[in-house]
Amino acid sequence: MNLQKYVGEKIKEFRLKRGMSQEELADLLQTTKQTVSRYEVGDRKANQDVLFKLSEIFKVSIDDFFPPKDKRSTFTEVPVVGKVSCGNGIIAYEEIESYETVPADWLDGGEYFFTRAKGDSMIGARIMDGDLLLIRRQNDVDNGEIAAVLIDDEIVLKRVYKTDGAIILQSENPAYRPIVVKPEDAKNVRIIGKLKKVVLNF
Repeated sequence: MNLQKYVGEKIKEFRLKRGMSQEELADLLQTTKQTVSRYEVGDRKANQDVLFKLSEIFKVSIDDFFPPKDKRSTFTEVPVVGKVSCGNGIIAYEEIESYETVPADWLDGGEYFFTRAKGDSMIGARIMDGDLLLIRRQNDVDNGEIAAVLIDDEIVLKRVYKTDGAIILQSENPAYRPIVVKPEDAKNVRIIGKLKKVVLNF
């Protein structure tokens, strides 16, 4: 079950039950008809603020937009992390922006978090600014894999290569030069996870 699509279908169902057009609903939400249409077909996620407004407009509970609880066991919530710190070698989430509900089969064991792509350094891997990146927490990756790397408490996404004791962090954009991390510099650079999935930003 695609949760975003399910919620969209419920929005459409409640709208039609009240004989309301997409334009009328868009006016009440102070948005566009196109945005309402994208909510309804599941192309765009209706965030919590939007769902609260919709529950007031339709006079329903916010829970009514979601599957019955006995059918939700196939979903889980993953934090969207804005900043990570690594004091005493322990990774801590400094800023949790929100939580995303994802199918449980996206997660194959271990701990996961989302972070947002920043800039255009990974466009060659079809990773754009603002995309949500699902990261599996681990402190190493295989040669050539894309990893979330902590550099002075900033999360960056790079393809990782290892050679002669050094780590090369390669962008997927020729405008950016590789970052070469020598063993003596490694204390400020740490692999914190492996990229598992990219959720496009619409």
